[in-house]
Amino acid sequence: MTLLDLLLLLLVAGICGAIGQAITGYSFGGLLVCIALGFIGALLGMGLARALDLPELFVVQFDNFAFPIVWSIIGSALFVAVISLLSRRRVVD
Repeated sequence: MTLLDLLLLLLVAGICGAIGQAITGYSFGGLLVCIALGFIGALLGMGLARALDLPELFVVQFDNFAFPIVWSIIGSALFVAVISLLSRRRVVD
C-alpha cells in the first residue's frame, strides 16, 4: 500500500465516521476520532453483515484492501449511539 492509498483510506474512514456521528447527532471530537469511528464502524458493520448473511453493498478498493463504505457508516452510527447512551451526563437533583 502506497502512502497515497493510506491517506485516501484515512480520508474515507474519516468521512464515514463523521457521517455516522451526524446520523446519531452525538459528536465526540475531531478528525482522529472520526477516522477511528470509521474503522470501528467497518469492523462492526461487516461483522453484523456476515452474521446476518448480507452482501457488501459499496466497497472502495485501496490496492489490496477493501473498505466497506455502507457498513462502515452503519457500524459507526450504531457504535456512536451505544457510546452516547452509556456516557450521557445525568443531572441529579
